Amino acid sequence: MFGISARRVVAAAILSAAVATGAAAHHGWSWAEADQIELRGTIDKISMGGPHPTLDVATADDGVWLVELGNPRQTERSGFVEGVAKPGDQVVALGNRSQDAKEKRLKAVRLTMGEKRYDIYPDRIKTN
Repeated sequence: MFGISARRVVAAAILSAAVATGAAAHHGWSWAEADQIELRGTIDKISMGGPHPTLDVATADDGVWLVELGNPRQTERSGFVEGVAKPGDQVVALGNRSQDAKEKRLKAVRLTMGEKRYDIYPDRIKTN
């Protein structure tokens, strides 16, 4: 019969708890304010990789912000795919900023570039 040592069971339990805690912290919105803001600026850098695509957006008055998008498939479903934007493009990000006022971080629910809207989290958009 197959024997599983107590050490392996404990190790598996610790690993499972660590992964679950990290995923919950990463995917939750608890770090963000409930109110939404519009962040206007110029894209400095685009990263389309996982776990979430991101934009570095330079604002006129408040430096560079990290703008997090949805997971790669969700971001793709919004129409925001590689090649749609490039550094130097103007963007308006609607979303929820970090509760930590020192952290320039925004979870975007919508991106607008020119006349084109990319609704990343349509069910979370509080304004049209």
